[in-house]
Amino acid sequence: MAFRAEHEIHKRRLGRNLGLGAVLVAFVALVFGLTVVKVTNVGQVQGFDHVVRPELVPATDGGKP
Repeated sequence: MAFRAEHEIHKRRLGRNLGLGAVLVAFVALVFGLTVVKVTNVGQVQGFDHVVRPELVPATDGGKP
């Protein structure tokens, strides 16, 4: 049983598939990198729960210099 020679269209598809694979890997790496940066650079995490939190209200000076 002899193998047939690979057709030219298969070579083009292989190139496109490798290019698309590289783009997908780059996208996943970008999303992963952004996620890691966002998770490691957060301070105190507070959810949005429709409650006034005093620590988020800007402080007023009361006229003090």
